Amino acid sequence: MQQLTFIEPGRLEWHDVPAPALRADTDALVRPLAVARCDLDLYIATGFVRYPGPFAFGHESVGVVADAGPAAGVRPGDRVVVPFQLSCGRCAACKRGWTNSCEVFPFGAAYGLKPTSKTEFGGALSDLMHVPFADHMLVQLPDGIDPLTAASVADNIADGWRGVAPYLAERPGATVLVVGGLAQSVGLYAAGCAVALGAARVLYVDEDAGRRARAAALGADTAAFTEAEPGNEQFDIVVEAAGSAAGLGFAVRSTAPNGSLTSVAIHFGETTPVPLARAYYKGLTFRTGRVNARAALPHVLGCISCGSLNPRHVTHRVVHFADAADAMTDPGPKLVFFREQ
Repeated sequence: MQQLTFIEPGRLEWHDVPAPALRADTDALVRPLAVARCDLDLYIATGFVRYPGPFAFGHESVGVVADAGPAAGVRPGDRVVVPFQLSCGRCAACKRGWTNSCEVFPFGAAYGLKPTSKTEFGGALSDLMHVPFADHMLVQLPDGIDPLTAASVADNIADGWRGVAPYLAERPGATVLVVGGLAQSVGLYAAGCAVALGAARVLYVDEDAGRRARAAALGADTAAFTEAEPGNEQFDIVVEAAGSAAGLGFAVRSTAPNGSLTSVAIHFGETTPVPLARAYYKGLTFRTGRVNARAALPHVLGCISCGSLNPRHVTHRVVHFADAADAMTDPGPKLVFFREQ
């Protein structure tokens, strides 16, 4: 089968590799129909983040089941979302909803990201994906949702959702600030989710005018980073997607006392300065880490199904699979690759 393979920054190639096969009764094989480029994928492809190749590429996928074991819980022809992290649904971590750290797989196990776990699980930009524990892993795509709309649900939309949804459930009608930047689509999805979930006010702050326009289309108020004075307005819920010390400091200073601050960006430096004294006196709750994507998927799909969240406002370009290698370094916030169903 054909597989898009990352070789080195700026160089991705289509390789002919052996097709996967069913190995257990709970396995499934999925043919990807729509694959979104994760924010991290852009930085790997451009060399901003140094990942050693070669490895299969792509991990945000909606597809159709091509084959399934008798206990896989799906049938050929079913349209499904494939969460980017591998998880079993049976271990203690999975039962607590910590599907980002399943005890059955190597830590960091994911499609299209071999260097995170040192294990190749294949990639979404392939003819077929092998899905173990499909009875747990695969989530049916609801009727009426286009695969192109839901392509990023497998990771980045779920990542934005987790930054706001649990806290708005605890504090309905709370105010939300999103500090945009490096995790560019995740920050936008967080703003869109906050609007969809009924936040009293959603402010998206970013220096990039294009991303601000997309946040406005999602229903958020917007401001340039330099125009917003940190601390002048305090927010109950804050999402830091900037990936910079300045953005994180802005987020801390703009979080209201007893507020919640979630960092969804990866801070790639060995250390990042944080104004902890300010956070201490405010009594902030600070969270960072990878999303538990599988646990969030049903909630995110429900929000899209009801029409409150339209992820297409974040997508800047839709590209055929055949052009994925050339398009991967396009700097916009969200590429979606498609092929005929």
